[in-house]
Amino acid sequence: MWSQIYDPFANMALSAVVAIIPVVVLLGSIGLFEVRAHVAALLGLGAALLVAILAYGMPAKMAGMAAVYGAAFGLLPIGWIILNVIFLYRLASEKGEFDVLQKSIGAISNDRRLQLLFVAFSFGAFFEGAAGFGTPVAVTAAMLIGLGFPPLAASGLSLIANTAPVAFGALGTPLVALAAVTGLDLYELSATVGRQLAPFAIIVPFWLIWAFVGFRKMIEVWPPILVAGVSFAIPQYLVSNFHGPWLVNVVASLVSMAALALFLRVWSPAVPMTKIPNAPVPEKATAPVAVSHSLAVMRRAWTPWLILAAFVFLWGTPQVRAALDGLWIQKIPVMGLHELVQKMPPVVQSPHAEAAIFNLNILSATGTGILISAIISGIFLGYNLGQLVRMYAKTIYVVRYSLLTISCMMAIGFITRYSGSDATLGLMLAHTGWAYPFFGTLIGWLGVALTGSDTSSNVLFGGLQRITAEQLGINPVLMAAANSAGGVMGKMIDAQSIVVASTATKWYGHEGSILRFVFFHSLALATLVGLLVMAQVYLWPFTLLAP
Repeated sequence: MWSQIYDPFANMALSAVVAIIPVVVLLGSIGLFEVRAHVAALLGLGAALLVAILAYGMPAKMAGMAAVYGAAFGLLPIGWIILNVIFLYRLASEKGEFDVLQKSIGAISNDRRLQLLFVAFSFGAFFEGAAGFGTPVAVTAAMLIGLGFPPLAASGLSLIANTAPVAFGALGTPLVALAAVTGLDLYELSATVGRQLAPFAIIVPFWLIWAFVGFRKMIEVWPPILVAGVSFAIPQYLVSNFHGPWLVNVVASLVSMAALALFLRVWSPAVPMTKIPNAPVPEKATAPVAVSHSLAVMRRAWTPWLILAAFVFLWGTPQVRAALDGLWIQKIPVMGLHELVQKMPPVVQSPHAEAAIFNLNILSATGTGILISAIISGIFLGYNLGQLVRMYAKTIYVVRYSLLTISCMMAIGFITRYSGSDATLGLMLAHTGWAYPFFGTLIGWLGVALTGSDTSSNVLFGGLQRITAEQLGINPVLMAAANSAGGVMGKMIDAQSIVVASTATKWYGHEGSILRFVFFHSLALATLVGLLVMAQVYLWPFTLLAP
């Protein structure tokens, strides 16, 4: 048994500087030096191993097994999702269906701002609610490329749009995990996060279009942006407060898509924006679908994505997951790591041995549902078995570096988790006294930026949030919820999501450009969430929009 030490240098500031070295190496290599993502990930992995072993005293074998565990998690479930989404995208693209898809969205609106709003925000939220783990960014970024958006815009804007739904992603998984590690009531956490994120469900669509075309062009289409945001925010608030976290995004996204589509039947901008700013090539035509395609052709173009949505939702339901796991699942304790690392106070209330069990749940993994939907879609589109196999082999080749990168990045996250270096950063922010509600929110932001997952951030820092809040006399439910709400804004800068976006847009190797594009937006929105939580604590204690 090895016990974590959170201040190895007996100086919290110095320990925090050392703890953040792997993150600086990873993001600095990508963002500043334009190093290819898989090379940067390998450099960050080396730095993480050195910090864990030399600075934190973690046994080398344990650190190595933590890296292996993280790399395996990077492949399943995350890499498995990305591989199969890109497979579906290539199947549809090869048959020319994206041209029809573009015209069908053009039938809703030929304005590029409103196409972005519908696809990246409203439609993407459905995939976040049903699956999470990179699925919405992969799908929406690929669709935006098909609509003629340049790679940087498709990648960065998909990442910005995928924020407000994250806390309720994968049928509420982040909050279910948060309740489990904190012992707090799940329904109270769901309600609190729903109140915290309701304003941002309205802000984010405006922010998205502002980031795309600037303030003046955004104001030109403020009515549909408001419709999309409000029609998402109200169901998000109601379902999270009166039902629970499970169906929040699914219901809210469907209402938002329907409301936006209906509104655009009676409203259109005075001057539609049919060209994309800074697009390197001429855009394809955006004439209404009725001009050149029949309803049957349009239905054919949308069918693969509707099949995908159905299977993603089906695989996300607990009953289906349980049934598939009942058929076959292998739980593999990680040798040399499982229950051999002990978390210590103040991160937890009492010493606690950390589990390290890899779930080989290939049947219930979301990526498997996506693969089945891709195969069905491929057959529907006219592919035979041999063609499907050849296309899948080509897809593996295309995403090989992305899979390596994601595995290395998850290895970094698992090393920092099991060595305790990420907890050092959280404890550093926890020592901020009266300003803790603000910086506690940034702990969640930092956790997602480090781990790539709101669920992982909640597992990592949920206990710390409760303990610190109780010591400061702050409602622990509020701060635990703030960890998740703040975390959603870190989703757009975590290296895993950036690689997913670059892969979906066939722009691998430009992750630094994507990171620079989204970093300000991530930090600014996280700051706003922190200020909101401060207001909940000191101005109107905890009851913002309480039912």
